[in-house]
Amino acid sequence: QVQLVESGGGSVQSGGSLTLSCTASTDISSINALAWYRRAVANSREQVAAISRNGVTTYLDSVKGRFTISRDYAQNTVYLQMNSLKPEDTAVYSCAAAPWVPTTQHIRLIPTYRYWGQGTQVTVSS
Repeated sequence: QVQLVESGGGSVQSGGSLTLSCTASTDISSINALAWYRRAVANSREQVAAISRNGVTTYLDSVKGRFTISRDYAQNTVYLQMNSLKPEDTAVYSCAAAPWVPTTQHIRLIPTYRYWGQGTQVTVSS
């Protein structure tokens, strides 16, 4: 069982920045994929970014160039640096962990992820 706890959400104005953190209860070097998802009101969950164990990253098209996913093995933490935030980035952001993935391509898929955090709210005002 892996527990994930997010932090760093809040309210910012358009153009601002936030860094989300997700700390795992286990050694994340043993986790094959880590990801950030978001869900806005009345929308479905979408993957914002993911990183595989060997460092391959993937991003939602609308956040490319603005968001960066990274990890710190010493802290067992995965981060999401969010710059140039827009009102449409407003959502509850959750991190997810996949102990095992069949291929790197699977890091894009929701069913890959077995463990989920509770989420942290990000609100961007115009």
